[in-house]
Amino acid sequence: MKTTTIPSIRVEPAFREQAEDVLDAGETLSSFVETALAEAIDRRRMQREFIARGLAAREDAARTGVYHAAADVHKEIAERLGKTTKGKR
Repeated sequence: MKTTTIPSIRVEPAFREQAEDVLDAGETLSSFVETALAEAIDRRRMQREFIARGLAAREDAARTGVYHAAADVHKEIAERLGKTTKGKR
């Protein structure tokens, strides 16, 4: 597959220095930017999927009339997290 380039961006020298200061050993600024972009893409996809699931749940609740109290949901999540962390110890 043929590769392509991401448009270059102009930044203040201080900002570039900050980026270079956090590079790991052997890491290039280009690889750092590529990783940051890939993580941002993943984060945006997860956010959109989360919102889509929430909207679908809202529509389902409106359609069925079945709603759950926030306190009950929080309690169930806390119980699940408690079981998960206990199992990992």
